[in-house]
Amino acid sequence: MLFPGGQGRLNLSEPDDPLNTGVEIEVRPMGRNVRRISLLSGGERSMAALAFLFAVFRSRPSPFYMMDEVEAALDDVNLQRFLSLVDEFRDEAQLLIVTHQKRTMEAADALYGVTMVPGASSKVVSQRVKRTREIERA
Repeated sequence: MLFPGGQGRLNLSEPDDPLNTGVEIEVRPMGRNVRRISLLSGGERSMAALAFLFAVFRSRPSPFYMMDEVEAALDDVNLQRFLSLVDEFRDEAQLLIVTHQKRTMEAADALYGVTMVPGASSKVVSQRVKRTREIERA
């Protein structure tokens, strides 16, 4: 769970004009007042957006999800919450996550990278990862 004890809500910005309305995201982190997502810190905004995304993933499952540096603004506690949720989804779907976070890479089954090669444009490299969890089970 990304926001233990928190709540979220989607509201139409112009409910009387459905063809021209937008969607506003409101969140209430545990013990705090309701706020529009635009008023949250970068990490809180990322967590709220991730909570919304994973709620959509749960309601409309897909075999594949792609995310680009979604955890860049997260602190250690929230990064662990994100990685725990990723771990829950890994048995149901493939997740491709573009990241610079070492801990996110450590949670991966495989790593792919692109590097520059002298005299060429770029080279794709890959490495299967033996995760700690799998080693502990053996």
